[in-house]
Amino acid sequence: MGDGRGEEYLFKIVLIGDSAVGKSNLLSRFARNEFHANSKATIGVEFQTQSLKIDGREVQAQLWDTAGQERFRAVTSAYYRGAVGALIVYDITRKLTFDNVARWLDELRMHSDTILVTMLVGNKRDLGELREVLVEEGTAYAEAEGLMFLETSALDATNVNTAFHNVVKEIYNSYTSRKALSSTSFKSDFVSKSERLTLSSENKGSQRQLPACCSAN
Repeated sequence: MGDGRGEEYLFKIVLIGDSAVGKSNLLSRFARNEFHANSKATIGVEFQTQSLKIDGREVQAQLWDTAGQERFRAVTSAYYRGAVGALIVYDITRKLTFDNVARWLDELRMHSDTILVTMLVGNKRDLGELREVLVEEGTAYAEAEGLMFLETSALDATNVNTAFHNVVKEIYNSYTSRKALSSTSFKSDFVSKSERLTLSSENKGSQRQLPACCSAN
């Protein structure tokens, strides 16, 4: 058996959380190093495919934004399908968005049986003077639920790259260890090079929109 270095990986990762917590700005900061202070709610499902090097191997992270559907609690099962990672984002200046993390976590667990890694993200840490959620509260909740945890600022880029890289690396480590331990096929967005090119070559390093309904029914 070879060492698998000819294989390529495509991992679907979803961003969830209440409206206006900064999910789209986290994604644009990571993918394009951009921040839009007056960005409008996303319309249509958007995803961004980024290439990362993990242990010397190329890993594609396909990052999905909830596209404003969270305002209507209409995030569909199609959005979660095949996701192996998730970032649940709240706004440290709005306690309600932290209180709603439990609902998002329940929804994630209900709709996806392929999730390997979940990170809790407290965004807008640059607004510390307006903080309503303590770092200790985020840490305690994450520990209780078995989540990774970081506070970020999409505005000044604090911990943004770290958050995405840590999630992708943890997914990669979990996937490769499971693959080594089991001969059964593990459900994920692991694809061959030809399949990857068909799926994502036109979006690599760019943004793509799908219809707002995003339902596969």
